[in-house]
Parts: sequence; C-alpha cells; structure tokens
Amino acid sequence: MSSPVLDVQGLAYAYPDGHQALYGVDVHVHQGERVALLGPNGAGKTTLVLHLNGILTAGAGTVTVSGLPVTKQNVQEVRRRVGVVFQDPDDQLFMPSVRDDVAFGPANLGLKGQVLEDRVRDALDRVGMGDYIDRPPHHLSFGQRRRVAVATVLAMEPEILVLDEPSSNLDPASRRELADILRSLDVTVLMVTHDLPYALELCPRSVVLSDGVIVADGATYDILTDDALMAAHRLELPFGFDPRTVRLPSAG
Repeated sequence: MSSPVLDVQGLAYAYPDGHQALYGVDVHVHQGERVALLGPNGAGKTTLVLHLNGILTAGAGTVTVSGLPVTKQNVQEVRRRVGVVFQDPDDQLFMPSVRDDVAFGPANLGLKGQVLEDRVRDALDRVGMGDYIDRPPHHLSFGQRRRVAVATVLAMEPEILVLDEPSSNLDPASRRELADILRSLDVTVLMVTHDLPYALELCPRSVVLSDGVIVADGATYDILTDDALMAAHRLELPFGFDPRTVRLPSAG
C-alpha cells in the first residue's frame, strides 16, 4: 500500500496544567480514505486534531502530512495541506461576503485576479453554494454557513479535510445535503464525530480514541456492532438505530 498521506506515530501530549491528553497515539490515513475518529468526551480527539495542522506541538512522537513533518517551521504549508472545518462555522466566517471569506485563504497564498475568482467559485460550487457568493454569511442558515466554511477550506486545495462534528446542530435535510457533498469530494477525510450513524454512512473505517489511546481501528460496521467495545468506551447508538439493519449508499 502507498505511504499514508497522514502519519501519526507515538504522539503524546500533556497540557501545561499537567493533564495528559494523549499517550503514544498511532494513526495512519491513506489518500482517498474517509475515516471517522470516534470516542467519548474527554478522549483526546480535539487534542489530536489540533496537532494535525500545528496548533499544538507534540510532546513526544511525530505527525507528518505527505511526508512533511508538522513543525513550527513547516506550519504554513501544513495548514494548506490539512484543512480543518471547526464545529462552529462562525469561527471561520468573519468577512462581509461569502466571496470574501472563501477568497481569504487563497489570497494569503498570493492568488489574485481571475485565478482567485475561479478558485472561489469552484469551491462554492463543490458545496452547492455558488448562488450565495455575494451574500453576507450572517444572513445564511446554520447549514448554509457550515457549507461555506467547508468551501473556505476547499479553496486552499488541501490534501486532507478534517471535520469536527460536521453534523452537529443540522436539521435532517441539511445533514443529508452535507453527507452528499462529503461523498462527492475527491479528498481524504478525517471526521471527528459523536454521530455514529453519520460515521457509518460516510466513513468505511473508524478509529476509536479513549482516554488518550487508540483502542480500535477497523471497519466502522465492525466497531459499531462490537457491543463489548462500545460499552467499554461509552459509545452509544441512538435509540432504535441498529447498524445491522442499515442499507448503506454506495461508496461514491
């Protein structure tokens, strides 16, 4: 198999107050994979994500993106390669118009003129928001803002798209629309989520992080139907949801 596009080896991290969040984590994601990162609150999922684009620096171990070590010296290129879509789209949308928000990152890379405009329009078209290019973001619905937030990251042409709780606070229609968009993207995806049906629908593989260590890594279906594993790590399926009875859409 090809070398992983994301390679985390022996990652350990303690916060300044002494709280140890990660203990020797190993995660490998290959190009084109869609992988869910699952685990209870406090498992260390956010801490792990913040290492992937250099917001936090490893206490021990290494993180590499397409062979490039995640270090302070490489942080600008790493953040181009690893696009993080945060849980609250308002953390990413701060400009007067949708166009300005999506253009912000590529403009900082030096793109301008028609090249920049084409990059912006392409990113918005990929998330179905091209008709909203001149709208102020604060006039959009929550689901529309989340899609624009995804576009701001896609405009950077990342190699890995990291999504933090992408389905949270979405109504069923917006949840479905976002799932269709994510399936259509030709990009490697790491999705942090508590929404286990969403993980099953979108991510063939899941990694379970619990108390700062990886406790499972395998097919999402196998993990969600392992009752002992689920109970041991406080992973709860929604009432009435049985993975064994779900017909999944084609991988797409």
